[in-house]
Amino acid sequence: MNTAWWAQPAAALDRNAARTAHARQQTLTKPPGSLGRLEALVEHLAGCQGVACPKLDTVWISVFAADHGVAEEGVSAFPQVVTGEMVRNFASGGAAISVLARTLGATLDVVNLGTVNDPGEIDGVLRAIIAPSTANFCRSPAMTHAQCEDALRIGAERVARARAAGADLFIGGEMGIANTTAATALACALLDESPGVLAGAGTGLDDAGIARKVAVIERALQLHAGAVDPFDRLRCLGGFEIAALAGACIAAAQARMPVLVDGFIVTAAALAAVRMNPGVRDWLLFSHRSRERGHARLLDALGAEPLLDLGMRLGEGSGAAVAVPLLRSACALHAGMATFAQAGVSEKSSSGSASTADAGAVIA
Repeated sequence: MNTAWWAQPAAALDRNAARTAHARQQTLTKPPGSLGRLEALVEHLAGCQGVACPKLDTVWISVFAADHGVAEEGVSAFPQVVTGEMVRNFASGGAAISVLARTLGATLDVVNLGTVNDPGEIDGVLRAIIAPSTANFCRSPAMTHAQCEDALRIGAERVARARAAGADLFIGGEMGIANTTAATALACALLDESPGVLAGAGTGLDDAGIARKVAVIERALQLHAGAVDPFDRLRCLGGFEIAALAGACIAAAQARMPVLVDGFIVTAAALAAVRMNPGVRDWLLFSHRSRERGHARLLDALGAEPLLDLGMRLGEGSGAAVAVPLLRSACALHAGMATFAQAGVSEKSSSGSASTADAGAVIA
């Protein structure tokens, strides 16, 4: 039997490059370890890129938009037409991720996977329509096998485009009314967790709205209790954009491209990707801790320590974009600082030398 493409092994990190980067860190004009996590980050990126001095000059951001059938259960504070309207806003430059992409000099790649309010052909938007919406997962699986496979493939294709464009880093973003409900249902299934623990306000639900969301997710989990394979859980409870994000994470790991993971919804997709292909985890960096209730639990499950905690919960890839300058600073410091020998600065004596972590631990 042929193995599905998403189960093909992820690439191995280049541990020699990580060790070389670690060794360089010990020669720079600073006390060992004094740049804290910035040192570990650049060593990890060195392992991803296979070079002693990694760079993040070229950043690619793919925002996947799609609608969800479960929206008819009243689980969002916004009407479903907003998804299509936001696709236009991304393309016209008015959305938060549009502004951040311009600021970073990043490529913004907007992909419409299917919206109830179809905005039609728009310059700068790829029409990759799977269907106007997923099915209502309280009544049937959200996606057919073919639809889920299509969404995974589209995510992988965007990574291939990013790689062809010379991108050093991939960021995935999302837009879809009711997609926090889908992400929460998927997370509950993957973590064997209660919706009451993970369900949050999403786009701004009040307590009654959150209670309704919890009840909806409980119904869905009961209906799809027989889905135990990670692909089937994604198919039954996810969304087109969530599956595309999972496919992008897997394809990036197979193509040696680091991924900077955004907030709650993208992290749910990343967890699905790791469950489908465990080697993906080595290629994921985590940008921030969202205010969405279940995000911390997802991060813990992935053994992730996010870079920022700013109370953000916008989505779109915005939290990841905000973290890019931090990663760029880590790379600039690593490549640009003088060594003790270059600067003619005396190093700390061996009798008082501080111990430093072995580089292998950074990318284990």
